[in-house]
Formats: sequence, C-alpha cells, structure tokens
Amino acid sequence: MGDHPAKLHIAVFPWLAFGHFSPFFEVSKLIAQKGHKVSFISTPRNIKRLPKVPTDLQHLVELIELPLPHVDKLPENAEATMDIPQHTVPYLKKAFDGLQEPFTKFLETSTPDWVMYDFAHYWLPPICSKLGISTVFFHIFSGCGTCYLTNLLLLKSNEPSFDESPNTIALQPFEANTLSEQGEVPNASGVSDAFRFRETLFGADIFAIRSCREIEGESLKSLENYIKKPVIPVGLLPPSQQFSEDNKDENWRTILNWLDKQEKKSVVYVAFGSETTIRNEDFFEIVMGLELSGIPYFLVLKEQNSSDSVELKDWLENHSNKHGLVWRSWAPQLRILAHKSIGGFLSHSGWSSGIESLLVGCPLIMLPFHNEQGLVATLMENKKVGVRVPRNDHDGKFTRDSVAKAVRSVILDEEGKTYRSQAEEMSMIVGDKELHQKYFDDFLDYLEINRPAIMH
Repeated sequence: MGDHPAKLHIAVFPWLAFGHFSPFFEVSKLIAQKGHKVSFISTPRNIKRLPKVPTDLQHLVELIELPLPHVDKLPENAEATMDIPQHTVPYLKKAFDGLQEPFTKFLETSTPDWVMYDFAHYWLPPICSKLGISTVFFHIFSGCGTCYLTNLLLLKSNEPSFDESPNTIALQPFEANTLSEQGEVPNASGVSDAFRFRETLFGADIFAIRSCREIEGESLKSLENYIKKPVIPVGLLPPSQQFSEDNKDENWRTILNWLDKQEKKSVVYVAFGSETTIRNEDFFEIVMGLELSGIPYFLVLKEQNSSDSVELKDWLENHSNKHGLVWRSWAPQLRILAHKSIGGFLSHSGWSSGIESLLVGCPLIMLPFHNEQGLVATLMENKKVGVRVPRNDHDGKFTRDSVAKAVRSVILDEEGKTYRSQAEEMSMIVGDKELHQKYFDDFLDYLEINRPAIMH
C-alpha cells in the first residue's frame, strides 16, 4: 500500500431549491467527515437558511455566498423556489444563470479538484473544462426517473422502456404527455429544462446519483448504457433517526399530543412537499377523500401546495377536527412518520419523501403531480410497498372516492398487510447505514483516484 493521496477540495453547487439543498448539504458533510475540504456555494439568503455545519466539520466546510443578480419579474429577496409561485421559477433560473461570472472568479481563485453540480447548470461544464477542473453531475432523483428522462429527452424515443424487475417502469399517458410537452419548451430563462439537462449531463465527467443497486439495479445499468459514462450511486443518504429528546418545542408538543391519542398504525400522514403546486379543485377532492375514508389523518397544508379556494377556506374554517388534524406550518416529517400511530403516507411520491417513509417501514399512498414522481410511484407499486390513487389515464383527474379507497386499502383492508410487510422489508435496505456508507466511500475513492491530472 502506498501513501494516502492528498485530500481533495470539492466545490458543491446545488440548484436554488431546498429539496436540492438538503441532499447536497448532506453530501458535503459526508465528504468533510473523510477529511476533504468542501466549498458549499449558494446565494446569501440560502446560505443563512442552511442548518448549522457540525462543529467538528466547520474547519473543512466553507460556505460561499454568490449574490443573485436582479431579474425583472423576480420578487426582491426571492432566492429559492420556496420563495415564489411555480410560474415564477423560470425567472429564478434566469437570475441563477447570471451567477456564471462570479462562479468563474471563485474557481479561478479557489481551484477545487472537482465541482459537484445540479441539473440547472448548463453553462458550468465548459467553464470547468477550460480551467482543468473535473465535474460531477449529482442527480438527487431516482434512477428509474433519470433513466426514463434520459431516454425521452436525450435519445428522443417516444416510448422509453427498460426493465426494473419484475415489471416495466412507465408513466401513465397523462404523465408522459405533460412531461414531454413541458421539457422541450424554452421558458423565460431563455432555454428549456430539457436543454439544461442534456448539457449538464453530456458535459459532466461522471454522473453520481442518490440511489443504490439493491433497489434500482436495472435502472442504473440501463442508465450507464445510455449515457456512456460512469454512473456512480452514492447510496440513498438516509436521514438520521436520532431525534432530540428535548420536547420543549411547542409545535412538536402539540403534534405529539395528538399522535399519542391515536391507535397504533391507524393514522394516515398527508404531505406534498415544499414545491408541489396542486390545483384547488384537486386539493379539495383530497381533503374530502380523507374525510370520506373515516381514517384519522394528519394533513400538512403548505402555502405552496394550494392557494386556498373559497371551498377549501370554508372547509378549513368549519373543520371540526373530527377525523384529523390540519397543520399549516413546518412539520418534522421523519419524526412524525416514525411515530407508532402512523400507518401510511399519502404524498406526491417524491424520491426524498419515499426514502424517508421506507426508512421507517411506512407504506405509501401515492398521488404524483409532476416531473419523475409518476415513475417513482410505479417503482414503489412494483415493489409492493404502496398503492397509487386511481386516476383517469388521459387527464389525470381523480375523485374523493378514489382517494378514500386508496387510503383505506393501505390502513384498513386486508391487502394493506402486504404493503406494510413489504415496506418493513424495504426498511432493512433503506436503513442499512453500512451499505450506504460503503456506496459513498466508493464514490469518494473514485474521486481521489480520478482527480484532475493538472494539480492545482
């Protein structure tokens, strides 16, 4: 064995969304734990909103602030997707593209060995190539979703297909139509999301993804075959289940008090993430379906999810809390999912939410709305860890009856035993710390062995 190689300097640069910050920040801490230097790059307001870097890692994690340029139609102080409605996001992308110059100056003075970047950074690979800096496109989405999108957007196939045993992963017709139409259309940023994805993917030296072969082996193999470059799973990055015993937080005390009164595995937890926008009529069908099911529910209602319609406002004002609790601020999702009263999770089928739910063996009730969520739902359905809410194949419409039926099938009906059993079995993979640490260690080994030939 020779000497250990010199420690790396890795710049980490996520897209301006908190669903992206979290996994990129987790990766930064894991890199620093191995003694490597990390420069975590974002805008000033976002840097201030990050969790604190652990004390023992602060000397290795540098937080770099790049001021976001002003763009017309983008509200002042809007620096992340959570700050704005969905239709304004293209203006945020336009402002983000204005970070090219300050980012280039950072690279010229800091000279990292690698840059880990996100889907939006189509202009970044040529800059790094010119400076002799290697690049990692770190994709926080599922392998099945990425494989489908790669086939659809890069290979221009109208019917992408690949096997994730024992079934084929596919979108429902209304999902496929929406994804195909939206992806290729240039938006207010000046380019389409499909263009961003293609350029970031083809420009990267390697492709890293939040996944593991035990769950998505076929997808990862197909993906590497499609893109003809290394595809490296970094593991699922499962969040810690070590919760603070300090129950002084008034919000948590209120939540815990309600959950403790419910029977074991009797409650459905309902949340749709911080960036999923749901039409008012659809959200009203969801809440009516929850009432119709007769199942106790804990519903997290965020401002981004629905712009309260008259019907919804009226329902909320007259809501008697007979069957459930509506929570209108931030909720500690993993802590709630881990509570003994939770028997199912009704969500948008986001990859991160799915990982959290399966980490604690909680079965899924899935109602996907955009991007790769439909593919994740199909994957989870194939793994028998949950069910989709039935919808119209052509327009995606669903009813309160279909919501109620799906909820009851997981929480009450006999078939729910299968979903619970499979979810608990899946938790053995998702919660295997050694497995996911090994994935990440292998990823870091690759970065060390393949560091740029030009030493900075």
